[in-house]
Amino acid sequence: MKVVTGASGHLGNVLVRELLTRQEKVRVVILPNDPASSLADLDVEKVVADVRNVESLKLAFQNADTVFHLAGIVSVMPGQRDLMHQVNVGGTANVIEACLSQEVRRLVHTSSVHALVEPPAGVALSEAYPFDPERVYGDYGKTKAQASLAVLAAVNRGLDAVIACPSGIIGPYDFEPSIVGRLLYNAARGKLGAYVRGGYDFVDVRDVAQGLIAACNQGRTGETYILSGEYVTIREVTQIVDSLVGKQRVRLCVPFPLALFASRIAERMQLLGSGGAHFTQQSLYVLQSNGLISHARASNELGYQPRPIQESIRATIEWFRAVGILA
Repeated sequence: MKVVTGASGHLGNVLVRELLTRQEKVRVVILPNDPASSLADLDVEKVVADVRNVESLKLAFQNADTVFHLAGIVSVMPGQRDLMHQVNVGGTANVIEACLSQEVRRLVHTSSVHALVEPPAGVALSEAYPFDPERVYGDYGKTKAQASLAVLAAVNRGLDAVIACPSGIIGPYDFEPSIVGRLLYNAARGKLGAYVRGGYDFVDVRDVAQGLIAACNQGRTGETYILSGEYVTIREVTQIVDSLVGKQRVRLCVPFPLALFASRIAERMQLLGSGGAHFTQQSLYVLQSNGLISHARASNELGYQPRPIQESIRATIEWFRAVGILA
């Protein structure tokens, strides 16, 4: 039995689909009152539990061979620090205790490249760089670093666990949609009239799901595997979207200082419920950070081979159209 926490999210529901294609029995952990619409058509066992409640996890993990821990709060907005700590750090500690209690054979913990210390410009990020909450940027990165360190400490207690660190996830089955999904959606609808110079490493959600399974089957206990894709600028992303929708749009390149100032205002507006921003201070930091990320270890040890980003963007737009999110 494979158990997936955070199963109704973007990566979670794609992982579940991939496991089912491999004829695995899957139990999904969903929050109370979560409609889990992304899992509606899937043949899975559903268990209501909350990673903040260790006793509910012990019940959910009964007779589990493997636990894929994906549940977490991903946010680039301010004001989420306490909730992030409760779910990302406290929730992971509870997952560890429940795995040990129920004698789960293997835990596959989904962390993030943001939890690893960023190398100097021009040097590719790899697993050689440590998890260090004091040296990474943003509340999300700090909490994921803390959670990853907790998993590594649990390995010393006898837990068989591996850690996977995806970069910016993109792709179909994005029901919410996600942060990157909203960027593509707005670009396709012509609602993204400006962009900021910069970019990031994006990876297809289907490749990450396959990478998680490979880490489960082939990963070495206590090791970390980066599951990245390729670096692409925001301008290139919008140009790919324009070609897919058949409309070449003119967009303004906003200077970084002006974008940073506007993001501060937009964040305050969103916190007051007056609308949202395409870019926040944290997302702008990411776009200006070192986007060189190596997945060499995953390729060498797990056979991980991510597809070109153009294919991922095309699949996302086509899926948005297929389900009626995008006309």
